[in-house]
Amino acid sequence: MKRNVLLLAALFFGIALGAQGQNRKRFPMEAFVTDTPMVHDPVMAYEDSTYHLFATGLGIQHMTSKDRKSWTVKPEPVMTVIPQWAHDSVPGFSYHVWAPDIIKWHDRWWMAYSCSTFGKNGSAIGLLSTRSLSFPVWSDEGCIVTSREKRDNWNAIDPNFVIDDNDQPWLVWGSFWDGIQLARLDTTMHIAAGEKPRTIARRYNLNSEDSKASLPVNPNPPKNPTSDYAGPNAIEAPFIFKHDGWYYLFVSWDYCCQGSKSNYRVAVGRSKSVEGPYLDREGHDMCYGGGTLFLEGDKKEYDATGHCAAYTFGDEDIFICHGYSIAHKGASILIQRPIRWTSDGWPELK
Repeated sequence: MKRNVLLLAALFFGIALGAQGQNRKRFPMEAFVTDTPMVHDPVMAYEDSTYHLFATGLGIQHMTSKDRKSWTVKPEPVMTVIPQWAHDSVPGFSYHVWAPDIIKWHDRWWMAYSCSTFGKNGSAIGLLSTRSLSFPVWSDEGCIVTSREKRDNWNAIDPNFVIDDNDQPWLVWGSFWDGIQLARLDTTMHIAAGEKPRTIARRYNLNSEDSKASLPVNPNPPKNPTSDYAGPNAIEAPFIFKHDGWYYLFVSWDYCCQGSKSNYRVAVGRSKSVEGPYLDREGHDMCYGGGTLFLEGDKKEYDATGHCAAYTFGDEDIFICHGYSIAHKGASILIQRPIRWTSDGWPELK
């Protein structure tokens, strides 16, 4: 296991170098197997008895498994070529692709991904599609949405697809600035005509005049220690999971990407409508600072945990995220936990 973790660390070191240069870095190693996947921002898909794990990395990291225990790390990324529109749309972006999401809808796999630079909101969410994950030929479907510095008070990263009960696709995304955004998509998985993003979750209640605000206003939230641009609204990485007539909105609070100094954690709220409002267990609206703490670092195995996803595989609901491992000196490791449901319909981890 230790050797595999070191190999993954070397892989990520290569990714970091690739993110800083303009020349694409290739994976020099062959595929290898690990039971301790080193990932950031993980998502999963299942097809033909195989689990696929995708994560942030040079061209999007990809692993496969038959049992979700032993993972084969693929030597080639999902995106061997980054489309020129992505470089043109996001100044400073190279090949380090963040926070993918994947869903199967209408017999096609759709993957959204983030193009950005750390701490700024000049960003874009791109789209790929393929018929099969076993032998994928990914098609570039262009850009879903962009954000611009000084134009938009939100950040077009951390996408998540959700299909509502009427088979209508939506995209939820966001990181800092004005928080988590939601927009309806069309049948091509792009923002529907006339649709404008709306905020569905923030970290703090910043609006003293809104009658829906059920929490006291916090006029002086703490300063952001990681960015001079993003502001203190430390909420990102949304994921909406449907269960028993409810839509559950998971988000990550606080700060990632600092190894053992990270203090990432996951909160949740729910709604009967995909459009919200999403309320926590106390009835507070997540749009005004609500959210029930769901998972945080235990300071035994993980310093911090965050950027999650949730799935139903067979008859089991599972929760995944990355955790900053104490045993591996702050390396970001895959966490998988079964979900159980309380009698009043709230998720807990087994």
